[in-house]
Amino acid sequence: MSDLLAPWLADEAAQTERRAATPPPSPATQAAALSMSGLAFMEASMRGELPFAPIGLTMDFMLVEVGFGRAVFQGTPSAKFHNPMGGLHGGWYATLLDSALGCAVHTALPQGKAYTTLEFKVNLVRAIGPQVQRVRAEGRTLHVGGQTATSEARIVGPDGKLYAHANTTCLVFEPRAPARG
Repeated sequence: MSDLLAPWLADEAAQTERRAATPPPSPATQAAALSMSGLAFMEASMRGELPFAPIGLTMDFMLVEVGFGRAVFQGTPSAKFHNPMGGLHGGWYATLLDSALGCAVHTALPQGKAYTTLEFKVNLVRAIGPQVQRVRAEGRTLHVGGQTATSEARIVGPDGKLYAHANTTCLVFEPRAPARG
């Protein structure tokens, strides 16, 4: 086991425990997100006080670290995500990277602001084989303005090898209040 895998597994165990006690997302989640800064929201989610994104359960990854302009996700690249040729599906790489890219932007947003991905580009540089038990995707902001934000992310293994990298442009906006029926 590499020197990094043991602490990565410890981080994962702590987040799994918090996730088990976290309420599911609801309309109140959006209101909570807009009532605090992006970093405060992401930190509350990490502590299990606010819901996590359910996509993580579906795709077997989770948020393990946040800081201003930074988000780190850890994923388990298992065979259930393989394509018909037996390789890890590119969509799994892309979803993990998109989460790190977007959440890095989210951590840098002020209260009352939201974002959505306008575009992103993924480069797969090495196959993630069965010997790789976990990977981490670290996203970092490059620019956060009033209307757009950009970030970059990298997927690495516990051996330090780079498996993929990506960049994104996000639209930053003030969300409208939900329509009343």
